[in-house]
Amino acid sequence: MTGGAAGPVADQPRPGEAGEPVADPPRRVPCVVVPDPDGGEVLVELLDAAGPFGVEWTWGERRPTGRRELSLSIRYGGAAPAAATVRVSRSVAATGDPWWLIPGLFYGENRPADCQRVFPRFEPGADRPEEMVSARWGFRADRAATPAVLVWGDTGGTALIADEESPLGPTGLSIEHEDGRAAVALLFPYREFPVTYYGSALALPARAATHVWQPGESHVLTLATGALPADRHAYAPLLREDRDLRLPAAPVEPWEDVAEAADIAAEGLYRWHYDPDLGVLLETVGFDREVSGTNGERVDRQAMHVGWVSGIPWAAALLEHGLRRGRPEHVAAAERVIDFICANLSPSGTFWGTWYRRSGWSQSWSHVKDALHARTLGEATLFLLRALRSRPNPAWEAAARSNLRVMAARQREDGNLGTLHHAATGEVLSWSGASGLTWVAALAESGDPGHLRAAERAGEYYASFVEDEFVYGAPEDVDLAPTSEDGYAAVLAYMALHRRTGAARWLDLARRAADWTLTFRYTYNVRFGPRTPLGRYGFATRGADQASPSNQHLHAYGLVCTAELVELSEALGDPYYAERALETLDCFRQLLPAADGDLNAYRGMITERYYQTDCFQPKGMYLTLSHAWSAGVLLLACEQVLARGGVSARARS
Repeated sequence: MTGGAAGPVADQPRPGEAGEPVADPPRRVPCVVVPDPDGGEVLVELLDAAGPFGVEWTWGERRPTGRRELSLSIRYGGAAPAAATVRVSRSVAATGDPWWLIPGLFYGENRPADCQRVFPRFEPGADRPEEMVSARWGFRADRAATPAVLVWGDTGGTALIADEESPLGPTGLSIEHEDGRAAVALLFPYREFPVTYYGSALALPARAATHVWQPGESHVLTLATGALPADRHAYAPLLREDRDLRLPAAPVEPWEDVAEAADIAAEGLYRWHYDPDLGVLLETVGFDREVSGTNGERVDRQAMHVGWVSGIPWAAALLEHGLRRGRPEHVAAAERVIDFICANLSPSGTFWGTWYRRSGWSQSWSHVKDALHARTLGEATLFLLRALRSRPNPAWEAAARSNLRVMAARQREDGNLGTLHHAATGEVLSWSGASGLTWVAALAESGDPGHLRAAERAGEYYASFVEDEFVYGAPEDVDLAPTSEDGYAAVLAYMALHRRTGAARWLDLARRAADWTLTFRYTYNVRFGPRTPLGRYGFATRGADQASPSNQHLHAYGLVCTAELVELSEALGDPYYAERALETLDCFRQLLPAADGDLNAYRGMITERYYQTDCFQPKGMYLTLSHAWSAGVLLLACEQVLARGGVSARARS
């Protein structure tokens, strides 16, 4: 099937060069309508065009999910060079609020209205770019874990899928809602609007890449599209199919095997993050030890959370490693860290949130005075219970019992375990979000029947977040933003409940939670400039997770539920989830400094951030700080895989 040429349009000023600010919104020209063999239509428009274009198309065969490939042949018929952007769109009726999904980047409204962290939010009819609130958003595709944009309207939805790059330059993804219709679009090349997000509440001007068409120039653009049923979870088979199609072009080559990676990560924790002065794991350590003339101490964060970015989870991993490898110094360091945390409970009976060298024990990273964050406390307690299996200790057991007892006592009748807890009184200061999910796992794994009942009540309460495909509130630093870490917490929670009860309900929620968290996982290898560090080292991004729509960088925290994803595969008889877990372990065995001087670091220093897009830092850079959790979560995953006999040596690649 083919379509005719678009008609001539008036001359327009040339847009900005690649990455430069441009006027928004652009001027549109009459579109070409491409009928879909399965129903509906695809619109092809030329934005800011200054001459006639011709469009022809070819449809591919229908795949099992309903997806079809669409090939667009576009030819410029003008007499002079002209800049233009190709916009390919589909729309659905949406008299109510539409539901958006750009994997890893945009989820529904994206930012709950009462979230204190500022990043792009969708609101029907809104046009407040200074607040990052709008009814229309455009993004560069490398911000997305899969270059796809999906929408659900009144009765169903639609999807468009592309590659990160096209013959016209970097691809763009956009969403727009107006007059009862919700449209998703691919832009060749990208435009970011109404503003550009760069990781802070201060937005940058709208930016765009530009392609200048020469007379007679033609290009073929390839994309995929398909209709979606009303169930929002319909993204799961579509993205799974798409990931399988991308695999041949996205190899990942680890630098080290699993056992050596474990040794490197353990040395990093012990050599660089462990401070024997009090027995703490310092949260960050600078790669450059001479940057301040004081062996780097001025750039090292002199603090330790009890869980999450430092503390018990990673000390527990070091303990497991030390016991397996016969490293008494690692065992002693891990025990000292856990001893220090367990000996200093808050007046309310839980752990504190954070220890600071200058001021001692204090609250979590919260705007609310004296608040402790449920996810951080829950993660510390969960991994303390796991450490006790390897190293029984009466003081640790007493601390675990205290945390479990007081948190179960605060549980609301509907099952909510609370988000922010007062350090002194134990009063629940906030019930918003799903940060209590990690406590579900801790309560379920405690072995106490009463705690299991509390875990089941909480599991039912938080199930609505998973079923609504919008889980948020886990990390302290982004308030109520949806994050990949919320997905990890949900997988940990529901696999713990299934492990204890065998109930199909919990297994199904674990599967749904895993599908949701895997939307944050990159399914392709981002293209980096050859002179950037990530480009020079050939860093393959498949298997890495976008931290969140608010924190747009790649991170390794998904390794925290490696064992649970493998267990999920075994329970379902489906290798897919284990493959996804192991590809993440493959990914983060890249860029490991095995010797002092590697990667401008020292052996065992492991970064938290890999910049796959322009956010916080230019694309292709990585953060030159080693994080305790980055070494710890890699060590944890390696130990879990080794304990299972390697599971399968490598993920499919």
